[in-house]
This record gives sequence, structure tokens and C-alpha cells, in this order.
Amino acid sequence: MSIKHLLLTGCLWLSATGAWAHGGLSMDQDMCKLTVGPHMMHFAGYQEDAQRTEFCEDIPHNGPTVIVLDVVDLALRDLPIEFRIVRKTDGPLEAAPEVFKLAPAVYPKGTVLIRHDFIDDGDYVGMVYAGADRKYASVFPFSVGNPRVPYWKYTLGLVALLLLAVAGLQVGRQRLQRDVAMQSPNDTQGT
Repeated sequence: MSIKHLLLTGCLWLSATGAWAHGGLSMDQDMCKLTVGPHMMHFAGYQEDAQRTEFCEDIPHNGPTVIVLDVVDLALRDLPIEFRIVRKTDGPLEAAPEVFKLAPAVYPKGTVLIRHDFIDDGDYVGMVYAGADRKYASVFPFSVGNPRVPYWKYTLGLVALLLLAVAGLQVGRQRLQRDVAMQSPNDTQGT
């Protein structure tokens, strides 16, 4: 197998690994899933002026935000669910400044609707608890207004660099072949 084929195979493999997890959230078949102990919830965020698109990781900018937690595992409908947002600090989460708190409640229809107006850009941590005495928990970091560069952008950049390297190798090989071809007639004329 040629170097070009190996590089292209590597590029395809890297581009297929774009579903890496972010904290407690993951993308699986175009669904943002949150693991709360052994249970799953669907997590979605919306901002009206952010092109009305759904997000599940970083929040595009500060301002009014709607977060929807939908129960995937029906067992969660019978458990009290609590939701908190704290400012990310270097210390323990329990001591971090609380930005939002939704008191524990049972949601028999399986949907938790959270409305919060993020005043400041920055790094936050979301926490979902389920069950008595916070038996199950999920903690996930996110940012507001300064989103991390998604992994697919890194992968795209790496693919572009690899393609440039392949093109550079091709151009270099063609020049070398041309130089060798140009020297060969001169060498045979001198003998």
C-alpha cells in the first residue's frame, strides 16, 4: 500500500471519530444523552436568537436560555430530579457559586424544563441528581459565550494538514522525477 493510501485511510479513520464525549454528555445518533447513574436522559438547550438551533454542550452566548431534560429511562419518572448550575472554580463543586437551582421534584411526564438567563460568559458546571438523597448524579462542564473548539474542527484541520502533506510529497516526487529525466540525456551524450 502506498503512503498516499495510508494517509487517506488515516484521514478517513480520524474523521469517523468525531463523537467524543464532553463531560457527562455524549452525542449518539444525533441525540445528546446525559448519564445519571444507570439512567439516561436527553439533554437539549435552546436560545431564541441563536438561530433557533438545538445545542447540547456549550451555550453560544449569554442571555435567556431554555434547557430541556427528557427522561429516556422510564424509571426516572418516579424519582425526584434536582438540577443545579454552578460557576466553575478551582475548588470543590460544593463550594462553587450557585447560579441556578431547581429543587428536587418528581416529573411523571418525564420532561424537566429549565429557563435561565445567563448574565456572564464563562465556564460553568451542570449537575443533575436523581433519587432520594441524590442517589444518582451526573456532572458536566460547559461554557457560555466562549465555546471550546469542537473535536470535528480539530479533525478537519488534521485532515487538511495531511492532505497538504500528501500534495507536497506528490509535487516533490514529480520534481525529482523531472530532474532525473533532464539529467539522464546529458549523461548519455558525454560518453
